[in-house]
Amino acid sequence: MTLDGIKAAVDAGKIVYWKNEGYRVVKDNLGQYHIVFQHNANATGLTWTDGITLNGEPEEFFIKP
Repeated sequence: MTLDGIKAAVDAGKIVYWKNEGYRVVKDNLGQYHIVFQHNANATGLTWTDGITLNGEPEEFFIKP
């Protein structure tokens, strides 16, 4: 998935995962996107500080059908 595709899916209410269902992409109340590990709520930004480069490979992000 592309960065824009991930953001659009999350904004549309779809559940986006990274690598496996333990890592979910969420949008916070400030409009920032994060990858959150569901078991301990540890989070990292969806992108590097440049706001463009994903913290993961595009093919590692998916929506569960």
